[in-house]
Amino acid sequence: MTDKTNPPGNPAKDGAGLEEARLRQQAIGVKLRHMFDEVVNEPVPDEFLDILRRADERSGGGGA
Repeated sequence: MTDKTNPPGNPAKDGAGLEEARLRQQAIGVKLRHMFDEVVNEPVPDEFLDILRRADERSGGGGA
């Protein structure tokens, strides 16, 4: 049995559907920002910093 109370293309349903989609997008955006902030605030591993230092030394002597 199918639900015919809100068929696709129904203007009354579309308004509510758009609002629901916006709320979902907003929730996804909040979670993505939270995840990004966590990654940005992670410490850089010492091994990676050593690799960057060596690359800087090879490319020009350290900055100035």
